[in-house]
Amino acid sequence: MSQNLDDRLTRLEELTFFQEERIEKLDAALTAQQMQLDNVEQELASARTVIRALRDKLSQQPENSLPPHSMPERW
Repeated sequence: MSQNLDDRLTRLEELTFFQEERIEKLDAALTAQQMQLDNVEQELASARTVIRALRDKLSQQPENSLPPHSMPERW
């Protein structure tokens, strides 16, 4: 019966080891994904800033102004 308990204990120790290893890998993956998400959020904030600036610039132009491709060239 002692052998059975030793086997069970060994098996539990093995399971614990592999679970800890898996948790560490999952933690590393989660950390990497969070860093990617942070970068995407920063890029989105930058894009929003550019869009707002363009929207403001367009709203300041008169509505009947020529589009850039129709304007005469300046030499």
